[in-house]
Amino acid sequence: MSQLSQALILIIQTLGSLYLLIVLLRFILQLVRADFYNPLSQFIVKATHPLLRPLRRVIPSIGNLDLSSLVLALIVQVLLMAAILMLTYGGIGNLLQLLVWAIIGITGLFLNIFFYALIISVILSWVAPGSHNPGAQLINQITEPALAPFRRLLPNLGGLDLSPIFAFLAIKLLEMLVIGNLVVMSGMPRVLHGLI
Repeated sequence: MSQLSQALILIIQTLGSLYLLIVLLRFILQLVRADFYNPLSQFIVKATHPLLRPLRRVIPSIGNLDLSSLVLALIVQVLLMAAILMLTYGGIGNLLQLLVWAIIGITGLFLNIFFYALIISVILSWVAPGSHNPGAQLINQITEPALAPFRRLLPNLGGLDLSPIFAFLAIKLLEMLVIGNLVVMSGMPRVLHGLI
């Protein structure tokens, strides 16, 4: 593979992954009922609206599940993987297999979003507890539903919250045991591992 192809793959992977992240954040924000008047939420809505508008006419939402955002994320992931495969191998191969790889990639990115949001939440709780910064508020709104089940199970330790540790463990176990095995079983090429 030439250096020009590698540079093109880097650009496509970076920009495509960034937009995919924004689309998945749109799905997550609606899933957790985050504040859509938050400036960061407004950016995410405006960045995804042009491509979501036509999909919303065809694909309805079910409760809190914004299926059109999920379908858009799947389309972006398929196109991203197809472009990388085309540049690397000169073809995309089996379309059904590409769809399976895209679903695995989206699931992995979904878990990564929660993992890194939890890390940011823990750091903010030490550095700026109770912050009214729009970014901190949005992070707390994203992580709270993930931490709530662990908080219900764990005893009250008088101000020490161990729920993020158990949430980290759950996410990492899902990545290792589910996503990792799905990647191996589906035969995903190594060039696509960076998209998970």
